[in-house]
Formats: sequence, structure tokens, C-alpha cells
Amino acid sequence: MTIRVLLVDDQELFRAGVAVIVDAADDLEVVGQAADGLAAVRLVDETQPDVVLMDIRMPEMDGVEATRQIFAPDRVARRERPLRVVVLTTFNLDDRAATAIRYGASGFLLKDTTPLMLRDAIRTVHTGNAVLAPQDLSALLDGQFRTRTAPPAPYLSLTDKERKIFTAVARGHSNTEIAGLVFVSESTVKTHVGAVLRKLGLRDRVQIVVFAHEHGLVAEG
Repeated sequence: MTIRVLLVDDQELFRAGVAVIVDAADDLEVVGQAADGLAAVRLVDETQPDVVLMDIRMPEMDGVEATRQIFAPDRVARRERPLRVVVLTTFNLDDRAATAIRYGASGFLLKDTTPLMLRDAIRTVHTGNAVLAPQDLSALLDGQFRTRTAPPAPYLSLTDKERKIFTAVARGHSNTEIAGLVFVSESTVKTHVGAVLRKLGLRDRVQIVVFAHEHGLVAEG
């Protein structure tokens, strides 16, 4: 299956270079390009990409606001296929990138990343995983939530096993690691993660991490 990619950056030369890198892979295809957030939101609706590479700083509308609009509930409900966003930035642990992750992005990449890492990142987010080391993601999100809110009712409906797996995902453990922690098979872990996502109304594992930080649940379990 080919992963459809939308490129969003106000620098045409940079977009052209990234397009060459993406299209060089047999399993990746650039389906559109945009120079600002306004065009990005429109093209997401028109081209139905799987992954968006989103520059954080652009004229007209920046990548943070574009990400917020792309993941607005009404747009998500109309979407025919799951969508992932990777933010592109020149700054490590960028505060704007952290905000974009809260709005639905699956992590961020520095603009000086290697072609191999860029292609691997696209594949990684397409499967629902983050493109940021768990400790870095936690560091970003810790600064985003000065106050925590109580967990909503759906969280209280999770079974004991689902809560243990929720906490393990929030701490950045892989399915293989979680299987060893709770003494079940990897396929069982996948089933439980799917149940957690459905009950909490979350899109992917990255959103579990965001949810856990927002409600002060990372240290539970």
C-alpha cells in the first residue's frame, strides 16, 4: 500500500527537495504541496492524504493553527481515511510543536533530519506511533499542562488490565515491552490498546500520551 503524503512549507525549494526524497521510496507518494496553513487545510480535504509534513512557521496561517483546524471534530468525522501530521521545525523541543501535538500531531522532526529518518518517520506515524522519543515527548507535554484536570468518565470505565496498558503506552513502552510487563501476548496488547482508544475516543498512541499528561495519569499503575 502506498502512503499518500502532503507537503506544507512556505519555502518552495525546501518542498521540492523533500518531494524528491519522499517520491524516491516505492511505498510513499507526494499527492500535494502547500505554501501556508490555509492552503494545507483545503488540500487535506481535497487530496485525502495519509500523512502531512507540516512546517511550524508560515505566513497567512502557521502549522499549529492548521493542525488544529485539520483535526477539528467535524473534519475528522468526514474523513475517509485516518490522517497523521508530523510537524517540521528548526528548534528542538519547540513549544509550538508541543501545542501542535496537543491538537493532534504525531510528533515533530527537525528540518535538518536525514532523508532516511524522514521516510522512516512517515511510515512510523502512519502506523499510529510517535516520531519523538518518549522522554522528549514527556518533556514537551510537561510544560504544556500547568494544571491537570480530573479524568473523564470514559477513563473510569477502563478495566484494570486496560489501565495498566494505558499507563505503559503513556510511558512510551512498545507493544513488545508491554506484553512482558503484563504477561500477555503482543496480539492481546494490540487488542487492549484498540479498546482503550475506542473507549477514550482517541486516534492513536500519541493521543494516549497527551491524555495521560493532561489528566496527570502518567505515574499511575
